[in-house]
Amino acid sequence: MARLIRPLAGLLVLIVVVVGLGATIVPRFLDRLYYRGPPTDHFDGARFVNPDRDSPAPTLPGGRAGFFWRQLTGSDGRPRWPAQVAVTPARPAARVDGDRMVVTWIGHATVLIQTQGLNILTDPIYAERAGPLGFGPRRVAAPGVRLVDLPRIDLILVSHDHYDHLDLAALGALWRRDHPAIVTSLGNDSVIGQAGARALGLDWGGSATIDATGLHDTSRDPRCDPDGWCPGDRARVFVTRNHHWGSRWFSDRNRALWSSFVVRLPRGGNLFFAGDTGFGDGLWPGEAAAYGPIRFAMIPIGAFRFQPGQMASGSHIGPAEAALIHQRLGAARSLPIHWGTFRLSYEGYDTPPRMLAAAMRCSGGDGFAAQPIGVPFEVPVYAPPARGTPMTAPEMMRCLDTPAVRALR
Repeated sequence: MARLIRPLAGLLVLIVVVVGLGATIVPRFLDRLYYRGPPTDHFDGARFVNPDRDSPAPTLPGGRAGFFWRQLTGSDGRPRWPAQVAVTPARPAARVDGDRMVVTWIGHATVLIQTQGLNILTDPIYAERAGPLGFGPRRVAAPGVRLVDLPRIDLILVSHDHYDHLDLAALGALWRRDHPAIVTSLGNDSVIGQAGARALGLDWGGSATIDATGLHDTSRDPRCDPDGWCPGDRARVFVTRNHHWGSRWFSDRNRALWSSFVVRLPRGGNLFFAGDTGFGDGLWPGEAAAYGPIRFAMIPIGAFRFQPGQMASGSHIGPAEAALIHQRLGAARSLPIHWGTFRLSYEGYDTPPRMLAAAMRCSGGDGFAAQPIGVPFEVPVYAPPARGTPMTAPEMMRCLDTPAVRALR
């Protein structure tokens, strides 16, 4: 018996030592300094913050460990999702010229926009799972355009470094094939560089121009006119504020910045890509709209419910707040994204678009409704939209406090 106890005791001591070392060494090893620069109102010299106050982490019943365990085992009582959603992938045209704009939702936050001879792609994720080392939520909807069927990409926008938005394998493959211009926010260029791709990382308020010779940082370019348009521009990208956070591992939290984007085109109105965001102070949509009329916006509506009845979390808007953002942008047409591809939270599969429809009825606006994955649709040139009734977030929540909405799980 003593012979058996001694090795077991030694094994127990070894386990304790390994766990202790892991708790102290591994997080530091996994921490990365993606960006170095002077402090600002949203960078303390080491980590980025939301200047409109950082939001607390979502309340997870049973704590973070319990949440992940129940998610892994399927024992958390959430409404069932389909194991697989039927998708017929599109095969887009090589180019769309002139003022026509053709948009294809590929899934999650990945959208292909084709207009005026440019092919623009947002947060391209083609991974089967949204997480590190093959872990994380599994994709239930295949990409709406296969990676090999994507036309030659001219511009990629990468909003932040979370695994469901920054897919190194997809970025590396697109870089090797097309060498697109990649614009992101500070620090994410370092992460993207791990795939062998080159990206331009800019701060909020920074801008870059795509012209016949490539991509240029034009944040302080004296050639540009007072409206920010430069000679020979095909498009100009403005990196704009939103409200979120970033991390590739637990210990590198907020080492890289998060952002939204405005893309100014020569004609027809601007594009807006919200990335991944909470509502925050609710002022940042107006900051984006100040760059000019928005023809087409991409706004997240999913992953907002981390406990029953929740309508939003600090870092994710739900459909109610998304409808307010659409209104504050003054967008003529918006596409709801960030739902129906990866199961990231508690809400049912089709709860986000159904709740969005109710929120749009509350606001009295139009131009913001769900589209199927992999089905191209056309977006007309900008025309002033029906604004509906301006609402505050509490007013929207009161309007949505109905039996029909409360029944949506």
